[in-house]
Amino acid sequence: MRKGLNSLIILGAWILWKHRNSCVFEGDHSSIQKLMSDFSNEKQLWHLAGARLLQALGPGEELN
Repeated sequence: MRKGLNSLIILGAWILWKHRNSCVFEGDHSSIQKLMSDFSNEKQLWHLAGARLLQALGPGEELN
């Protein structure tokens, strides 16, 4: 469970960093809906890549 929590924290920081960069460098507007959508999509990709413990943690749709 600790590995899943660590992955969740890193994923959250990664999504915030990418969102910040898109706002600063690409002129995108800050949006919590986009941020949560990006988080959910990236979480699914991380799960498919092997971060199995992310499935039960954090916001976003549950993966099958």
